Amino acid sequence: MLNTYYADLHVHIGRSRSGKPVKITGAKSLTLSAILDMASAVKGIDLLGIIDCHVPEVIQELEEMLESGVMAEHEEGGLWYEKVCLLPGSEIEIYDENCNGPIHVLVFFPTLEKMKQFSFYMAGRMKNITLSSQRIYESAHNLQRKTKELGGLFIPAHVFTPHKSLYGKGVNASLSEVFLPDLIDAIELGLSSDTSMAFAVEELMSYPFLSNSDAHSLEKIGREYQTIRMEKPTFLEFKQALKEEQGRGITANYGLNPRLGKYYETTCAKCSAFIEEEKGTVCKQCGSSSTIRGVKNRINELGKCAMHQSDHKERPPYIHQVPLEFIPALGPKTLQKLRDHFGTDMAILHEVEEKDLMEAAPQTIVHHILRAREGKLSFQSGGGGKYGKVASGKSSR
Repeated sequence: MLNTYYADLHVHIGRSRSGKPVKITGAKSLTLSAILDMASAVKGIDLLGIIDCHVPEVIQELEEMLESGVMAEHEEGGLWYEKVCLLPGSEIEIYDENCNGPIHVLVFFPTLEKMKQFSFYMAGRMKNITLSSQRIYESAHNLQRKTKELGGLFIPAHVFTPHKSLYGKGVNASLSEVFLPDLIDAIELGLSSDTSMAFAVEELMSYPFLSNSDAHSLEKIGREYQTIRMEKPTFLEFKQALKEEQGRGITANYGLNPRLGKYYETTCAKCSAFIEEEKGTVCKQCGSSSTIRGVKNRINELGKCAMHQSDHKERPPYIHQVPLEFIPALGPKTLQKLRDHFGTDMAILHEVEEKDLMEAAPQTIVHHILRAREGKLSFQSGGGGKYGKVASGKSSR
């Protein structure tokens, strides 16, 4: 029988068990064990992609968890811990001779043994295997082929963000400039875009879209996610869902309204003022001509030959989800009270009725949560590395 599961497939490890940095910009509290506990008991995530599993110390910790029985490897792939299935993954930076700029990609493998083999492969092509998102000195094509040789999945990450992404600086116009299109399994959209924006890029229409958190702290887990129809949360079932086999598939993407993302608007690189037209523009506030190109402008540039949305195959709905930490006036104490009452964030965001929410939170906060469910909140746009905000009144942009 097919069921619906919550999946967040881009979560970083901030520190190893011994305290060594893995993702340098990640929180120190973002350890493997803390991530698993948060995803399972607090966030309500069923399928979790941790993308720093290539690090030798992380592999060792996973091996010990398997040996002790705290974790178990499923015959269909994936490592089960309590209520969550972990997909061992890695984020890698590609910058070969065909790239205009660095590109981040995600790879996932069915077993820890396959991840160990991949880690050994990368160690000979990377300066520091102990850190996250490091550059691999290998061609994109060869990396894709190696991933497939080991039975893995290959997914370009946050493809529209201005830094270290496929369309940000990586290519002029087409993913085929760098990648073998047939060896791509899905596309991760990133925080400043959604399905409707990606419709402008015709070559993406053959791929499933993923919306993931790219979490650098525990609370960021599940800020973007998807629901997937599968028999159970395993690597094989996820792979079949990406191919829409036997009724499996992504049923909905839940993500920030793109305006809440850090790179939605084009901004001045010096003073962060919004810039409407980036080419040949001088900032009216500081006079600088240097800009950080926003996702909105970049997609408009890519979409000059866009098809009409009705010409595309039917896509799962993209639901603009406002994470609880973005809800105005919802502080840590009230958030904890909600979690104590209702279990997980997924339950609070999707399932708990208004009258029950009122038992644990003030009316104003409950009102914001319900308006978030209905997509009725307004926003102040983000850009230049700064998140947007949920606005109390009408959005000005």
